[in-house]
Amino acid sequence: MSIDSDEELLKAELANLRDEHRALDAEIGELTTSPLGDRIALQRMKKRKLSIKDRIARIEDQLYPDIIA
Repeated sequence: MSIDSDEELLKAELANLRDEHRALDAEIGELTTSPLGDRIALQRMKKRKLSIKDRIARIEDQLYPDIIA
């Protein structure tokens, strides 16, 4: 694989992760306002959201390294 195709794959994965993160955020918002919210499901969603956030940060670091001059 070339560097360009690796970069494109990372950008596509980043976009997918951001979409999933937004969707989870919306679900968590709905579940927290519901009086019948499932606390275990809410915990799992928050954990998944945090995991996705960490993956997003790792991919962004790969794509846009912090170069100190």
